[in-house]
Amino acid sequence: MPAETRGLRVTRAVAAGFDGHSAAALHPDLRTFTADLVRPYGLPLCEDLLTGGAGHDYGAMAAGLFEQALPGGEPADLLILAFSSPDVRPAAPASLQLSRHCPGQPTAFAVCDQGSATAFTALRIAAAHHRTGGCRRAVIVLAEQSALHYEPAEPVELPAEHRAVVLVCEEAPGEGLRVRQQAEPDGARALRSVLDEHRQLGPGARLLLAAELASHGSPETAGAASPGQPFTGVWSLLADRLAERLPGHGPLLVADHDRRLGRLSTLTLP
Repeated sequence: MPAETRGLRVTRAVAAGFDGHSAAALHPDLRTFTADLVRPYGLPLCEDLLTGGAGHDYGAMAAGLFEQALPGGEPADLLILAFSSPDVRPAAPASLQLSRHCPGQPTAFAVCDQGSATAFTALRIAAAHHRTGGCRRAVIVLAEQSALHYEPAEPVELPAEHRAVVLVCEEAPGEGLRVRQQAEPDGARALRSVLDEHRQLGPGARLLLAAELASHGSPETAGAASPGQPFTGVWSLLADRLAERLPGHGPLLVADHDRRLGRLSTLTLP
């Protein structure tokens, strides 16, 4: 008899917002690192943020969510930290710090510099790692903090609040998660592509759209993330939907479009 198919699925998600700022926001290393980073481009520092303290470090934000995301100390084999906006602890690899706090002390690394596509890339990597046989449970940490300590070369959307989402991916019988990523500069065409993909999944499929995609006119049947969280918004929405999901549900399609990079990403959860 053929071997049973087993795939990696997102089984639960925990999301939380954070007030105030972390101690790392006042560390002198942040000024030194940021100044070195922007010097070749002639970009000015935001002295008020550096002096007054603004921003939250990703390690501290996510570590407090593990107890809820992994009840009973369920061990993980892989941890991926994904982010778009910079952390306020540039000298300390937050992914390694998080591995020490995560049950199982999993192999850990970070993915960044892909805008909103970064979260989907992290999930695609986790699924590929599962296919090697070395990962039965993966933790994907998505984080964004609202302070940018230099003036950007062009306008960018900053998060309204510090926020982290922890996705727990586990091996389960049947088909696993599917990630699709493609170049698509136009937001309206990106939405049409997502709606076509949603229709192909059948009448029971549910669609979750990031705020940028939904701004092009989402259908009433789609769930749309609230504006203000360009990186974690749609994943916070997914956390709510997974908590409500009943047995026998149809598939979920999660979609985001990075306008600046012209990248469309979708995640299908069976």
